[in-house]
Amino acid sequence: MKISVLTLFPDFINNIRDFSIVGRSIGQGKLELETVDIRDFAINKYLQVDDYPYGGGPGMLMQIKPIVEAIESVKTENSKVYYMSPQGKVLTQDKLKELREEEHIILLNGHYEGIDNRVIENYVDGEISIGDYVLTGGELASMVVIDGVSRLLDGVLASEESFEDESHYNGLLEHPQYTRPREFRGLEVPDILLSGDHEKIRKYRLRESIKNTLQKRPDLLKEKTLNDEEKDILKDLLEGGKDNGLY
Repeated sequence: MKISVLTLFPDFINNIRDFSIVGRSIGQGKLELETVDIRDFAINKYLQVDDYPYGGGPGMLMQIKPIVEAIESVKTENSKVYYMSPQGKVLTQDKLKELREEEHIILLNGHYEGIDNRVIENYVDGEISIGDYVLTGGELASMVVIDGVSRLLDGVLASEESFEDESHYNGLLEHPQYTRPREFRGLEVPDILLSGDHEKIRKYRLRESIKNTLQKRPDLLKEKTLNDEEKDILKDLLEGGKDNGLY
């Protein structure tokens, strides 16, 4: 898979190349990460890429010409262009899984007060947001996408279970996790996790996952299609109420 990042600050993006999962995915040849400096397509020798908005208003807008030429420098017939924008749909795990299937995605990062809207209307396939707040530019959002996609690429993680069990991957929050020591200042690891009974552990973790979701993100349960086992667990949790630590 190839990800091209169009930005005014390529060094900002390049900093993640050698770290953690992103670095591993690049090292394994699973991901090709390319940065394109939009200033390379500036309209004059002063490297100008912005101008005042027509109709007035605060700040400066990035101009259409440098952006379009930057897109055209890397775009192929198999590319998808995404503009990182607070007006876009909020990024979800499902969207990351969708992006993982693409051959080439181009992440366009705005700055200043945004970009000429003609770019969005004519050269962008979609807009992606990482939350209902405004950042100085799209670079941090692009890094979130790069990290989220790279860890889903086949063979990057040691086991597919490493991400299938994580929060949001299957529509539920992850179950609580514990490691050594078994006891610390009176705080103990649940006995069932030490039982060696894999089926009991699986059921316990599923129950805790649903309980965790019900407590912290009940909205996710409305969106997920539960199987019969999950429905029974949810029903039992709701009927138990206080006994299950829900209220």
